[in-house]
Amino acid sequence: MKKLLLVMSAFFLLILGACSNSQSSGSDTDDASNDKEKEEPKTEEKAEKTEVVFWHAMSGELEKTVNELASDFNASQEEIEVKPVFQGTYEEALTKFNTVAGTDDAPTIMQVFEVGTKYMIDSKKIQPVQKFIDEDNYDISQWEKNISNYYTVNGEQYSMPFNSSTPVMIYNKDAFKEAGLDPDKAPRTFSEVKEVAKKLTKEDGSQYGLSILNYGWFFEQLLATQGGLYVNEDNGRSGVATEATFNDEKGVKVFDWISEMYKEGTFFNVGTNWDDMRAAFQSGKSAMILDSSAGVRAIVDNAPFEVGVAYLPVADDTDPHGVVIGGASLWMSSGISEDKQKAAWEFMKYVTTPEVQAKWHEKTGYFAINPAAYELDSVKKVWEEYPQLKVTVDQLHDTKTSTATQGALISVFPESRQKVVAAMESLYQGADPQEALDQAAEETNRALEVANKKAGN
Repeated sequence: MKKLLLVMSAFFLLILGACSNSQSSGSDTDDASNDKEKEEPKTEEKAEKTEVVFWHAMSGELEKTVNELASDFNASQEEIEVKPVFQGTYEEALTKFNTVAGTDDAPTIMQVFEVGTKYMIDSKKIQPVQKFIDEDNYDISQWEKNISNYYTVNGEQYSMPFNSSTPVMIYNKDAFKEAGLDPDKAPRTFSEVKEVAKKLTKEDGSQYGLSILNYGWFFEQLLATQGGLYVNEDNGRSGVATEATFNDEKGVKVFDWISEMYKEGTFFNVGTNWDDMRAAFQSGKSAMILDSSAGVRAIVDNAPFEVGVAYLPVADDTDPHGVVIGGASLWMSSGISEDKQKAAWEFMKYVTTPEVQAKWHEKTGYFAINPAAYELDSVKKVWEEYPQLKVTVDQLHDTKTSTATQGALISVFPESRQKVVAAMESLYQGADPQEALDQAAEETNRALEVANKKAGN
């Protein structure tokens, strides 16, 4: 009996121990699970960034700088991701935009050259940035007025200025010294350029006085600095332009000047390629050229002689009006979500801050859209090394605000430029300047008529 009680007691204790171990094991598991939850709390998924696709036409070193601007902006905040995408030349990019404009495939931001302004407005596929300027109470007076004016139509800001430049005269100071000319005094008028060019031109053909690229932009500028208009209706600013006016007395003065210098043998025809023109200058073949302000720094770096930069020459007995802005601006697409549009506007505001514009000016030579950038020490330091850059800015600031310097508004501007180029080239075959310009004007008028009918104007 005692043995039976002992066995039963042992069996009972064994059961209690098993239960106790089971309960203990369960408790340990729960505690471990709780500890794990404390150690690895559930993380909420981050909200997706708003994507801003930015189509541009900046190649080479310029593309690197554009990518840097976007990268810096993306790192400055966590809500927006700007993605720059190179789309070829201005013309190629605009053609691509035209195929997707107004659809979900359209880029959020589109870079368009200045002569595409009227085309973009007429497309009705863009959202004027004025909407966000008004909603944000954004002060655009901080922008360079002589630049933003180009993209302002009937008091409305359509796009944000981005890469802006103007033409300047660039000359070989060493060649000036050799010819007995003052290297610090560039010719200012057409007649002064002619006289200086004669002294710079060498009989053996190794050096010519002046070269101007066969590019309509330079003709437009030489016309505007006289106060001349390209088309009627106040350059298309007070109404829809229907007729070219660039073949008037002011336009003929430009063609006469080029034609006379070519006949005198002091003008070197460099064709239509920018690289060819710059190579002619850097090799000493051309002692003076007209070039873009954005090309100044590279020319100074690569020329084996001292480079001077001066204001664009003006016709005799003319009160200089100044220059028209060139380059391109940033447009916002319509037909996309307002979130993307707002995100694009945030990027635009970032780009126009003094610090970013200082970086843009220093690296590219383009103007600072926000002139406060010129007050920063980094820019002043660059100007000490490249005083030629300050000349380009001074010329812009000395420009008078007028319908001439505000630039013409026509949707067929690229086509019209080609007509002017053909007219310029005909001068080297002995064409009469007036007849050559009349032909270009007539062809521009036909293009305007077709475009206006298509647009319902």
